[in-house]
Amino acid sequence: MTEQRGNFGSKLGAILATAGSAVGLGNIWRFPYMTGENGGAAFILIYIICVLLLGIPCMLGEFIIGRHGASNTYRAYSKLSEGKAWKYVGLLGVVTGFLITGYYAVVAGWCLQYIFATVMGHLNGTPQYYIDYFNDFSTNPLRPIFWTAVIIGITHFVIVHGVRGGIERASKLLMPTLFVLLLVIVVASCMLPNASQGIRFLFYPELDKLNSEVFLGALGQSFYSLSIAMGCICTYASYFSRQTNLTTSAIQIGIIDSIVAILAGLMIFPAAFSVGVNPDSGPSLIFITLPNVFQQAFGGSSFVGLIISLMFYTLLSLAALTSLMSLHEVSTAFFYEELHISRKKGAVIVTISTLIIGAICSLSLGEWNFLSLSGKNLFSIFDFVTGQIFLPLGGFLTCIFLGWYVPKDILKSEFTNWGTLKGTFFGIFLFLIRFVCPISILAIFLHQFNII
Repeated sequence: MTEQRGNFGSKLGAILATAGSAVGLGNIWRFPYMTGENGGAAFILIYIICVLLLGIPCMLGEFIIGRHGASNTYRAYSKLSEGKAWKYVGLLGVVTGFLITGYYAVVAGWCLQYIFATVMGHLNGTPQYYIDYFNDFSTNPLRPIFWTAVIIGITHFVIVHGVRGGIERASKLLMPTLFVLLLVIVVASCMLPNASQGIRFLFYPELDKLNSEVFLGALGQSFYSLSIAMGCICTYASYFSRQTNLTTSAIQIGIIDSIVAILAGLMIFPAAFSVGVNPDSGPSLIFITLPNVFQQAFGGSSFVGLIISLMFYTLLSLAALTSLMSLHEVSTAFFYEELHISRKKGAVIVTISTLIIGAICSLSLGEWNFLSLSGKNLFSIFDFVTGQIFLPLGGFLTCIFLGWYVPKDILKSEFTNWGTLKGTFFGIFLFLIRFVCPISILAIFLHQFNII
């Protein structure tokens, strides 16, 4: 017998949980290095415009699908498509979220290892030491898997306690803690000598740096940062009440997500400019470059340096955990509703499966490096396929589905809460979801393959 569905018990809980889904390593890791590579403030300006014109309408579209379907992502799409092939767009979201859970947990596990290493005093050495430390740890056959299992285990504990008792309660604790840690590190970073150079880099746009690469990079970051097409937004919306103002919620979450991303820049760039280190992209930013920055800026062996490093990696772990909760819930809801089993059994299936995926991805970085294709290890393949193919494809098809297939009266009913809210901006939403969003997503997709 299918277990009765839960729902969020408060507006605050719904906002914090959904914002936690969007706020993750993409904000604290990817956004700063994308900003650094694309002209600083000029990139941020375009990013904010993209969140408004692309991210929020796409999120609102997933809200409509999720709340209308009141079920897992696959079934929600199926209800709106009346069983036709569009339901497989929902299934694509479930598969994407499931695969991301596995390898994302590996990176989240790295964050836990760095908390442990900070406490044990291991993160204190030369720049080359940090490179060697990360390479030795990430290719180790056992330690990364252990930490992957720990973070997935914590996620499992939250998920089995349900929507209100697990996800909502954890989000009300984790999100405020995340903000406090972030603000403390931002203040400490901005008080460093020459920090003003980093602040200027973030807030004084040099418009001559704008080009097609900056625009497409900002479009892509806005799309990935808000967790569009992973099934997370749609699944969480299925737990919204009928009184939830979907437009206001989408705007609030977009604002929270953008604030966290900009604060992450304020945390990293003033410190980096203070010691004359340029933030690099990829894993090296948070696991190689920043430990070196924190040691030089705050004194790695000092009490302040220890506390700042500890807070930073705790912050990363919390951000990763809130995203993992939503990713895990996508698959858990799918399994327990489609297989007609309990939530606990559905969660066990997801936990065991994603742990296996994570273990294999981790091993592909070291002893099992034979698991590769065209020079890419399995970890990188999962990242590429989900992030650069499945997500844009899912987002594009969702826009086409909502804009051109779903009856307009259904969209307007959900948009206006069945006529109880003004639909002043419904026409703008429909235009964006029909034309601006799919064209922008298609541009991102084609550009990464150098087609445009």
